[in-house]
Amino acid sequence: MHDMPVEVPHKMANGSNHAAGVTVDSATATLQNDVSVGRGPIADIAVDGDTLVVTNFGDHTVAVLDARDLSVKGGLTAREPFALAVAGDKAYVGVASVAYDAVAVIDTRTGAVNASYPLSFSVTAMTTSPDGKRIFAGRAADGGVDVAVIDVPADRVRTLYVARGDDTVIDAMRVDAAGRRLYVATSDARGSRLIIVDLESGRVQRTLEIGAPIRGLELGVDDTAYVLTSDIDDRGVVHVVDLGAGRIMASAEVATTPTQLALSVDATRAYVVDYDQVTVLSTATLDVIDTLVVGARPSCLAIGVDRVYVADYDGRVTSYAVAAPAPVFYAPIREGAAAAVRELTPA
Repeated sequence: MHDMPVEVPHKMANGSNHAAGVTVDSATATLQNDVSVGRGPIADIAVDGDTLVVTNFGDHTVAVLDARDLSVKGGLTAREPFALAVAGDKAYVGVASVAYDAVAVIDTRTGAVNASYPLSFSVTAMTTSPDGKRIFAGRAADGGVDVAVIDVPADRVRTLYVARGDDTVIDAMRVDAAGRRLYVATSDARGSRLIIVDLESGRVQRTLEIGAPIRGLELGVDDTAYVLTSDIDDRGVVHVVDLGAGRIMASAEVATTPTQLALSVDATRAYVVDYDQVTVLSTATLDVIDTLVVGARPSCLAIGVDRVYVADYDGRVTSYAVAAPAPVFYAPIREGAAAAVRELTPA
């Protein structure tokens, strides 16, 4: 265990449970509850089971909520918490200090900091392996980007070197269900790429050129990825990528200034956080099937089995009930219109 910029846990005092001021025009979701965490804009949110965790970058706090009723169970003070992942009863939080960034391992039941891992350079994205035993922290290093892989049970860190470029940034990362491949979305002045890393060898297997800067990445079923891009010309576009064939099967403009993409558990719906609403898409057609509007500008969201949690810039969290996954296997888009299919160029 290492020293880290996290202070003694404390109770978040100003949580409340009411739905005042929240509006929704929804065909797919039912408003359940909302709570004011009361710590300013929420930077990130993550859920696993009954545990919901939010970070407040400006207020230097992390709050732990009960995902069922949004009651605030506790929290702690951490310097500039930003990226976040939750697995089981552990929260992995990217925090900063004057000297270094670090990943803090927090016991969500007690608020205790179990461990911390100081990291060189700036952490820009985080994810975990499906079993929660490995944490992946994407960093902007000198002359390029890399990924610090933290093996929690072994208490050790290794580095995966991903790409070169002084202005390259890791926007998002995901690990496949088998825990064998890491998908890294990067952007720079020349465009964006989806980099596929073999986790056993630690080597880059393939790099696919995407185009506009990437704002979000999710893995569907059947070797499919969903990539959210955004720029001044095309605004917010969701692309369906066939990872095996290395081509974009379909694309749709879905938002104005999007910041995040998330998938439902069964991958039948995609949620895009836009400037003033959350847009809901059918992944089978990429049609907009719903919008969710909360009391303030949404900042981020998290997806549970039958819940969607939307955090906003006023420091509130709003929960919606959604359909639970159907007991049938879902097949995503495999072919699109001829104009929509675009071969991806290996970098």
